[in-house]
Amino acid sequence: MRYGLIAGNGRFPFMVADGARKAGVSLSIAGIRDETDPALELEAESFTWIGIGQLGKLIRFFKTEGVEKAVMAGQVKHVRIFSGAIPDARMLKMLLKLPRRNTNSLIGGIASELASEGIELIDSTFFLQDSLPTAETLTRRKPNAAERADIAYGQDITHQLAGLNLGQTIVVRGKACVAIEAMEGTDSTIRRAGEIMRGEHQRGSEVAKPQSGSLTVIKLSKPDQDMRFDVPVVGLSTIQQMTEAGATCLCISAGKTLMFDRAEMVALADQHKIAIIAV
Repeated sequence: MRYGLIAGNGRFPFMVADGARKAGVSLSIAGIRDETDPALELEAESFTWIGIGQLGKLIRFFKTEGVEKAVMAGQVKHVRIFSGAIPDARMLKMLLKLPRRNTNSLIGGIASELASEGIELIDSTFFLQDSLPTAETLTRRKPNAAERADIAYGQDITHQLAGLNLGQTIVVRGKACVAIEAMEGTDSTIRRAGEIMRGEHQRGSEVAKPQSGSLTVIKLSKPDQDMRFDVPVVGLSTIQQMTEAGATCLCISAGKTLMFDRAEMVALADQHKIAIIAV
């Protein structure tokens, strides 16, 4: 069976290509112009470039290659999806059928169009099972009592936020929510939480501060997380931002969080006495 890869930006597509190679699978890769790293072309037996709105070209490429299952990996900037794309006829037809114009609806529509042509969009982590943690503490240090209390509090908050289709990360201190992720991404959310704790967001008026203690970062999957195109990701930069922000604990979803550079990430966390737990 031949597999296809729809590649966005970042390292995720390279990880998929490497995982497929280790599994003895050949990939036909479609790279998105101005998003995909050109170096990915060297990782593929078959490669083509498509514009962000060229759904018809994508389908024709996969059909020609005999692709039956496809993986979508790597981000595409939100602003380009909704304002920078020039849709071809196939994409325009699909857009007119969407009930709403958000990212999940858009990519769900693309998945439906692929399925109508006999191409199944599968879990993005299909070739990366070793990078998904099991439920356990991953670092030498386990969360302390205060961090465990913040995790319990944060789990309840993230489950309630899941229904609002917001970001998957919150930062907690003393069972008070310091920062919630929107469109800025996990690293920026952690950075903002650190700035709040340093008082950089207090402009002319006193802001009520959370209770004492360190910051705990909680990044959990949604109950209905669609792993085909919406995979929670953490990596070395997550730990680096936590260190700068003064965060001491990271809680992630077991089996549904992709860990970039897992061994190096855990080693860096151990170096800074940061606890990582998958639940």
